[in-house]
Amino acid sequence: MAKINFGGVEEEVITREEFPLEKAREVLKDEVVAVIGYGVQGPAQALNMRDNGLNVIVGQREGTKSWERALADGWEPGKTLFPVEEAAQRGTVIQYLLSDAGQREQWPNILRHLKEGDLLYFSHGFSITFKHLTGVVPPAYVDVGLVAPKGSGRSVRANFLAGSGINASFAVYQDYTGRARERVIALGIAIGAGYLFPTTFEHEVYSDLTGERGVLMGALAGIMEAQYTLLRRHGHSPSEAFNETVEELTQSLIRLVGENGMDWMYANCSTTAQRGALDWKDRFRDAVMPVFEKLYESVVSGEEARIVLEANSRPDYRQQLEKELAAMRNSEMWQAGAMVRALRPENWSKQGQ
Repeated sequence: MAKINFGGVEEEVITREEFPLEKAREVLKDEVVAVIGYGVQGPAQALNMRDNGLNVIVGQREGTKSWERALADGWEPGKTLFPVEEAAQRGTVIQYLLSDAGQREQWPNILRHLKEGDLLYFSHGFSITFKHLTGVVPPAYVDVGLVAPKGSGRSVRANFLAGSGINASFAVYQDYTGRARERVIALGIAIGAGYLFPTTFEHEVYSDLTGERGVLMGALAGIMEAQYTLLRRHGHSPSEAFNETVEELTQSLIRLVGENGMDWMYANCSTTAQRGALDWKDRFRDAVMPVFEKLYESVVSGEEARIVLEANSRPDYRQQLEKELAAMRNSEMWQAGAMVRALRPENWSKQGQ
């Protein structure tokens, strides 16, 4: 591990220099990695490992859209693509990448096929941390670990193909073989992690659920809606309101943050923008802190997990989800966004098609 100073706090991280791909291949040379689930993370991790020369198979319910997607990606029925239970039986590493609700549902079928010395691998600490809700309690005779990419499956694959990789956390929950740590790290390298940093199952799920409901998705969407609505109420056009709320952020400012940090973005904006942003930053922080405190409390207590499992287990979940997403998609704000995106210069050639 390399020791890196993060803003005055020293952390240990693992890079490809300390743990190169060749070492990962050596650690995993006798493993059969069974990727259970081909939805969000499954395709990216499975394809990246396959491209990196690992022995990978996929487990998915036949006849589903995900099964068809696996076929399209080149997985062969009876050779590298199997029903869930058969893949679990064949694997020595069981990458359990179903949805959280799906993991609870399929757990009895996976449990009966776990063999002594297998590695049960997760990319989310949810099922283990909230085992009182999921029933996922691994037997004592297997290793249990986690690699959690800090991005969507699409980003995991796209970054891999671009040669960069995406950062990921890793954790060992149970070490039966004495090799759990090196197996988990090797898998992190094999799926294309840019660098790996240690965590625990609890910390991973607490930070993940907070982030998704907060800055990454929930808070971001809510703040955008609030500003857009305010501007429209004061007579600004949809185009102006959307550009000042979303387009400038996504197409310009956030890219500057990603390149060199928030201070660098500030330094590369007008002095008027700098002064105003600095004056209002702390007000927004103080205003939302109580909301974040309530959110984190709800996550740690298991209330958010209970809500997720209850909602996602309903037979009409997909239909209800589509209604909620359609309401967002059809709102004036995001209809304006669709038009703004269509008017980007790179899309001009498509206007006449």
